[in-house]
Amino acid sequence: MKRISRFVWVLLIAGLLTSHLLLAQPQPILTENCAEADSSLKTGQNVRILFWNLENLFDYKDDSITTDEAFTSGGAMHWTYTKLQTKISHVAKTILTAGEWNPPAIIGMCEVENRYVLNKLIYYSPLKSIGYRIIHRDSPDRRGIDVAMLYRPDRFEPMHCEWITIRFPFDTVVKTREILYTKGLLLSTDTIHLFVNHWPSRRGGVAVSAPRRNYVAAVLREKVDSLFRQPHPPAPSPTREGEIPDPASRIAYPVSRIAYPYILIMGDFNDEPENESLKTIVGARLDTSGLKPNDLVNIMYLKAGREGSHKFREHWGLLDQFIVSGNLLDNQNRLYADPRSVRIFKPPFLLEDDLRYLDKKPKRTFLGPRYKGGFSDHLPVYVDIVVRQL
Repeated sequence: MKRISRFVWVLLIAGLLTSHLLLAQPQPILTENCAEADSSLKTGQNVRILFWNLENLFDYKDDSITTDEAFTSGGAMHWTYTKLQTKISHVAKTILTAGEWNPPAIIGMCEVENRYVLNKLIYYSPLKSIGYRIIHRDSPDRRGIDVAMLYRPDRFEPMHCEWITIRFPFDTVVKTREILYTKGLLLSTDTIHLFVNHWPSRRGGVAVSAPRRNYVAAVLREKVDSLFRQPHPPAPSPTREGEIPDPASRIAYPVSRIAYPYILIMGDFNDEPENESLKTIVGARLDTSGLKPNDLVNIMYLKAGREGSHKFREHWGLLDQFIVSGNLLDNQNRLYADPRSVRIFKPPFLLEDDLRYLDKKPKRTFLGPRYKGGFSDHLPVYVDIVVRQL
């Protein structure tokens, strides 16, 4: 018994000596080069925003108003209910995997035909347990392809929705997709302004089609400027008995820190970050030196560099992008678009071997009229917004 007691005392004394020696060691001095997480972000919650061009998420029925005849059982694509079901399963699998343990709060989409396929996706797929809701309307696009947004109402509360129609003054025949603009509340904390885009394609050549994308860029920039011209949020108005209060009325705005609205622009722009439409007309900067709160910055370019979300022959193009206002890059604000979180999502199941041009390529649904049964010809992209209680 005495031997056991002595052994216990020896352990206690050894532990005390070890603790004393550890405390006596010089403590490391953290510098800006240390790979330590910013302690100011530890109190925040992450909200993942994902964008994906779904490559023709079409139903299998003919719409008499649009030219979608190819996507029927008797059309060139031989599109059937079974193939649609496979496509829906692929999309749901990708969204769930991209969210890891927390499915994306907001999903911007393009190349969606109608509300029917979106209902199939959120109510009749593995996504049904998430409780996504839909923002969508049929666009004037000749083929009937639209932009849309899914959102989790427990994470995002829409306050205003607007569809910005594009009418080319130099070509009144061609009609293209609208820009979806939505303003809403993230985690009941602060307001964010979201834009979902799908700009005109490069069909006919980059130079020939550029004027259309440049025009859409100008329309988008004008809308962004109109938001910047109204920087301060209005004071909440009192509600009458029985009225539902505006979600924005719950926000106590620190005007000294937030002088401009938070803006996030996402989409398939069919242009690269360096092209005139994005860099010059939209004014999306490719760097952050001397950044102002009302600047726009292409954070996909900052993070991805020469990676790409779409492959044409041997070239990986960065057509799918996120552009944010400068104040979203200030990690002291309520909302912070963490540049470290930006990703082109490319798990192995979204890729296949590129036997002709080497390396990998997206595992697409169609190659021309030939059905391949894959996911999409574009890879999804996402960014995490850190939401902090100040």
